[in-house]
Amino acid sequence: MNTEIRGLALMFVATLVLALPLGKYIAKVYSCKKTWLDPLFIPIERLFFRLSGIDPTRKMNWKEHLVALLTINFVWFLFAMAVLMNQGWLPLNPDGNPGMPADLAFNTAISFLVNCNLQHYSGETGLSYFSQTVCIQFLQFVTAGTGMAAAAVVYNAMRIHVTDKLGNFYNYFVKSCLRILLPISFVAAILLAFNGTPMTFEGKANMVTMEGDTVQVSRGPAASMVAIKQTGTNGGGFFGVNSAHPLENPNYFTNLVENILILLIPMAMIFALGHYLHRKKFAWVIFGVMMTGFLFLLIPAVHSEMSGNPAISEMGLAPNLGNMEGKEVRFGAAASAYWGVTTTVTSNGSVNSMHSSHTPISGAMQLLGMMTNSFFGGVGVGFLNFYIFIILAVFISGLMVGRTPEFMGRKIEAREMKIAMLVALLHPFLILTGTALSAYFVNQNPEIGWLGNPGFHGFSEMLYEYTSSAANNGSGFEGLADNTPWWNISTGIVLILARYLPIIGPVAIAGILASKKYIPENAGTLKTDTGTFGVMVFAVIFILAALAFFPALTLGPLAEYFSLYGSVN
Repeated sequence: MNTEIRGLALMFVATLVLALPLGKYIAKVYSCKKTWLDPLFIPIERLFFRLSGIDPTRKMNWKEHLVALLTINFVWFLFAMAVLMNQGWLPLNPDGNPGMPADLAFNTAISFLVNCNLQHYSGETGLSYFSQTVCIQFLQFVTAGTGMAAAAVVYNAMRIHVTDKLGNFYNYFVKSCLRILLPISFVAAILLAFNGTPMTFEGKANMVTMEGDTVQVSRGPAASMVAIKQTGTNGGGFFGVNSAHPLENPNYFTNLVENILILLIPMAMIFALGHYLHRKKFAWVIFGVMMTGFLFLLIPAVHSEMSGNPAISEMGLAPNLGNMEGKEVRFGAAASAYWGVTTTVTSNGSVNSMHSSHTPISGAMQLLGMMTNSFFGGVGVGFLNFYIFIILAVFISGLMVGRTPEFMGRKIEAREMKIAMLVALLHPFLILTGTALSAYFVNQNPEIGWLGNPGFHGFSEMLYEYTSSAANNGSGFEGLADNTPWWNISTGIVLILARYLPIIGPVAIAGILASKKYIPENAGTLKTDTGTFGVMVFAVIFILAALAFFPALTLGPLAEYFSLYGSVN
């Protein structure tokens, strides 16, 4: 037990140690300051902009940023649909996987376009190597870069004395992909490949088991995809069971590497903000709030998984291993619980165990991580979600002291608050509406066959699916028959709305504030770099999450928890 806890501590400390210098580097990249990788990447950037005809020095306002972002994303969607539906006759398909039907291709294209990577298919049988590499892996880079570029726009808007011109979206986007995501993914892919993750374009391998049977083992260019799936908080697995697969995550070292990657850039983006604005104390306040929320979710999950399932414990089976149902022995209960929380507080969604087999308390913590959707979050968009809560906290604090709310020297007025509230309310609206409709359909048509588990757990499966979609996460409570037109289309719609409106809202607020007259700080200005303000932000997040989601959690994982322990006692 002590060894398992030490392993978790090592993962977190290593992530923090790497995130601190990476945050400083990211700030230099977005500030166009000199970095040690300039000689390698400046010629590539110049070639890209020369061939595309884009002027990276042209300044854009917030509306131009959003037009560029949405336009290029629409082009990527059309490209992904074309590849997925026609992969059967495209090259690099040694296993002969057919093209996807339209509804599944729509869900998959949208899912990877919005950095969610919800998978209603099994990777090794659902996609060809061409689709995995040219379509899926490409989207994992560019969608992560899109979120980081949007965050850079908001960072720029928060600077003192800026105007409505907030840099160039394409410049931020290219720098995010080329200078940040690519180097980290390259190193990670090498580490994974040398530890047993395949990197080949050969088809299935024929292997003879110890019993003498011949079996076919799927392989492919997995190492490069696994690296960017974790680095960009994408999470889509090359194989069907994701990082629980022994080729996608061979051992405890690769588990440590992949787990570090999940939190690395989301954490580093907070420190980058401090360097970029020259407000390091403000960045540490944000980090403190996120870290507090993270620990509130992590500690109950780890304790619950290490304590085990009481029904199994009463039988005297594996009393010292914790809850090992649906988990890999090479990782253990604690490391699986840690992964379960890190992957759901971010928009990663990869798994190294089956979340549906976790204890009800652990499942509730995973759901809460996605429901709050503000503790670290995805690369770039994690801060955009948190930015909304900052605006709400500043406004409420201003009302409490009887002053016009101000943030970074700009007054927050009715227009900005309306946008912030719409974005804040959109998240629970999408989750709860989708879950309610699905629960109604199941109740009216029990023979529909969606749920592998009846009762409270079945409700949790549906709640988890829409929560994961709305949080751009992509993990799931397995047991839900989700590859149907209803689930493919309904979650696809949730994915679109939950991705772009929470980007449009913060960028619009930041752009509107940036164009306002700067007001120097005085004795009456609300200090946003204090512990008091951090407590205020955390309270706003907690209250909104409790009001919106507690009834749904009561019907799902909490009811399951009390029924489980009640039946044992």
